[in-house]
Amino acid sequence: MQNLTLLDGQKFQITIQRLCRQLIENHNDFSDTVLIGIQPRGIYLAKRVATELRRMLPGVTIHQGDMDITFYRDDFRRRSAPIIPSETKMDFIIEGKKVVLMDDVLWSGRTIRAGMEAMLGFGRPQKVELLALVDRRYSRHLPIMPDYVGIEVDSIASQKVVVSWNETDGEDKVVLVSETEK
Repeated sequence: MQNLTLLDGQKFQITIQRLCRQLIENHNDFSDTVLIGIQPRGIYLAKRVATELRRMLPGVTIHQGDMDITFYRDDFRRRSAPIIPSETKMDFIIEGKKVVLMDDVLWSGRTIRAGMEAMLGFGRPQKVELLALVDRRYSRHLPIMPDYVGIEVDSIASQKVVVSWNETDGEDKVVLVSETEK
């Protein structure tokens, strides 16, 4: 395996801060905006962005939730092992709100499609935007594009993008993993 580090340390934090500044530019005081992280790994991005926004905008209420999409996935019944659902945690309604849906890596678009479908169970938003830390371009199965992107990666199907979060993995890092030929 060959690993290429795409983001880590200070560059990782600067990328999060840049995404927050873009959100502030478009959502001002966040009075009509909610942030939703898609389980399992998008929740770390949403929590990190919400924390940074609260630091940048003291006194502003930032609504952030976690959404489980297990039963909305189109591969739910195709797996050999059962999928264990996570917990959806949202203490707000999204009816008429602007929703920023977040995931760590956008690849085929299927996870985002499932996220949008699951989200509708909580109301009809005014608008939905997508924020992805990593956009793996040229791999879409569905016509889904992010509104906010940390980094874009041109990769092939045999490569994998791995995002590590300090909260669970002990460091913030984005790595492109390539299998070496034998």
